[in-house]
Amino acid sequence: MRAEGIETTRRILLVFPRYTSAFGTWEYAYPLTDGVQAFMPPQGLLLIAAYLPADWQIRFVDENIRAADREDFEWAEAVFVSGMHIQRKQMNDICNRAHEYDLPVALGGPSVSACPDYYPAFDYLHIGELGDATNTLIATLSRDVSRPAEQVVLKTTDRLPMTEFPVPAYELAQLDKYFLASIQYSSGCPYQCEFCDIPGLYGRNPRMKTPEQIIAELDKLREGGSTNTVYFVDDNFIGNRKATLELLPHIIEWQKKHGYPARLACEATLNIAKRPEILEKMRDAFFITVFCGIETPDPDALKAMHKDHNMMVPILEGVQTINSYGMEVVSGIIMGLDTDKPETSNALLQFVEQSKIPLLTINLLQALPKTPLWDRLEREQRLNHDDSRDSNVEFLLPYDYVVGEWKRVMKIAYTPENLFERYEYQCEFTYAKRVKPPAATQATWANIRRGLIMLRNVFWRVGILGDYKKVFWKFALKRLRKGDIEGLLGAALVAHHLIRFGQEATSGNQNASNYSVRLRETAVPAE
Repeated sequence: MRAEGIETTRRILLVFPRYTSAFGTWEYAYPLTDGVQAFMPPQGLLLIAAYLPADWQIRFVDENIRAADREDFEWAEAVFVSGMHIQRKQMNDICNRAHEYDLPVALGGPSVSACPDYYPAFDYLHIGELGDATNTLIATLSRDVSRPAEQVVLKTTDRLPMTEFPVPAYELAQLDKYFLASIQYSSGCPYQCEFCDIPGLYGRNPRMKTPEQIIAELDKLREGGSTNTVYFVDDNFIGNRKATLELLPHIIEWQKKHGYPARLACEATLNIAKRPEILEKMRDAFFITVFCGIETPDPDALKAMHKDHNMMVPILEGVQTINSYGMEVVSGIIMGLDTDKPETSNALLQFVEQSKIPLLTINLLQALPKTPLWDRLEREQRLNHDDSRDSNVEFLLPYDYVVGEWKRVMKIAYTPENLFERYEYQCEFTYAKRVKPPAATQATWANIRRGLIMLRNVFWRVGILGDYKKVFWKFALKRLRKGDIEGLLGAALVAHHLIRFGQEATSGNQNASNYSVRLRETAVPAE
């Protein structure tokens, strides 16, 4: 579906801001790939691009790949921007640059929807999801592309049903430059975890696209040459379990038809471990990774943050169950909780060792607007808005102690020895249970070329020049003897990022939260 009834043609420049370097930006892995420069293509702007009137001219720039330049701004009649809180400073920078060319700038997305007061310079603020506010913005710009005298705030009251969403304009993005492809299947989450802003922004009643829409998106990604790994960016893939069970057979059929070209990943609550009927179909659909917001192994802390659903199954048992279906668990972990004690860090490290989870996004607690946590800390006068800090929370434990413990946990969890030991377990006991795609469909020239480039980069940059090459070769030789090139490459790419990030974190050169807006000037080494 596109916006209709618009007669005037326009030239719209869509600019996605650069991310502040953080754990989840993955830039340390890029030099080992075949030319990756950014994490994932932005769903929001590509969706808007597909919704704009068919005869409007559109140009998309992701500043994680290249900066919008003079030629882009001189071409455009209006600029659209979207992003998250971590990109706040970069979004305001794009606005200022566009105003140098006297262009009207519209801002949408999760950050402005939660905190419109963060963005006083923008000409148009689009609050909420795709819907009537979007139509008003398009109609306004169709009539006049001069900058309004005052900021115009447009709020969506009538959302476009997700069943009517167009396929995002993936063709505008350089898909081969991204670490992962992405698909949005649903919006909203039924749970109310204290620190999460999803229910406040998108509601507790998950809304879904149809299976046919998802297959159309997979087809378009495949046509664009980007289906190596596709991440379902929904905040909870099983927010509506009945709908998930209806979707999965369609994905299984698509994978079989095309020879399993896409390795799939998603986010889900840990209670997915109690749903073998879903896990079995996810395995058959070639899901290989599930991100679970475990947050903490401490039951008292889970109760305090209203994440009781993580205790529906013992955590370690839940992780092992998911692993048994061939899916690696990635875990979100939060430090700095009110329930943390001096012994919490050691308990967390014990959990890392016992769970055998290689990849844990270990963050300091950060309060986000439109969350119960923000409201509670505001009442308790425990919000700190100093952007030079690693967290906006006044912890109950001393701040320097909490940051120091985060650095210690990062150092130990991501030493090469510990990390590759966990990856060895995954290769032997998790990856081995995955669906085996037909060899003939996988051995394409494009896949072979890509694999050879990455092997060359890994062997040279890690195996020859790396400072942990002995640990790497101990792991790599085992994989090579077993013919497990895929396991070797997958582990090596992610492990390199984790090891480098852990080293930078320990020395104080990386943000302690994916949500921190603190800008650090340390350059990522091109290694």
